[in-house]
Amino acid sequence: MKIIAIGRNYTEHAKELHNPIPEKPVIFLKPDTAVLKDNRDFYYPEFSKNIHHEVEIVLRVCKEGKHIGAKFAHTYYDAIGLGIDFTARDIQQEHKDKSLPWELAKAFDGSAPVSDLLSKTVFGDVYDIAFRLDKNGETVQMGNTKDLIFSFEDLLVFVSQYITLRKGDLIFTGTPAGVGPVAIGDYLEGYIGDQRMFHFYVK
Repeated sequence: MKIIAIGRNYTEHAKELHNPIPEKPVIFLKPDTAVLKDNRDFYYPEFSKNIHHEVEIVLRVCKEGKHIGAKFAHTYYDAIGLGIDFTARDIQQEHKDKSLPWELAKAFDGSAPVSDLLSKTVFGDVYDIAFRLDKNGETVQMGNTKDLIFSFEDLLVFVSQYITLRKGDLIFTGTPAGVGPVAIGDYLEGYIGDQRMFHFYVK
């Protein structure tokens, strides 16, 4: 299982970090050791002093796909959940300044908390999914899949041109505006609509 994450897939998030609006998907990878399940606590890593939350809708790939056609792309994922792409913003900036890859800032252990996944059939419209992240009882990020720059199908088609997708792979589809720092002691709760999908502490 691999995690394929999409950067800058909401216009307002790209703007808040002073990044250009992408003309094609921006992708990076996280290893399976990044996954954090079952509401386990997130332990703040010693190597960073500026970890940011980025809440995202997550897709589960349901069959192997290479060079997926746009007409069939919707058949390649079967479940939707919520996750956080934790980012060591200080390390990311340092690497950006040196034109280096982002992996040390994005792919560290525990950097991808993921909720339980729901069958996509429970969603009336996958392009009208409201989601949010609360920190210590206050909403810090709100998003809706209607605002995606690249649709789920766009992402599946694009990624599969370069990387074979396999059953069980996860796709983090991008974060809306409102990213910000977490601190030890913070309590994070993620929601799709009114349904709480995950909750855990930063330790």
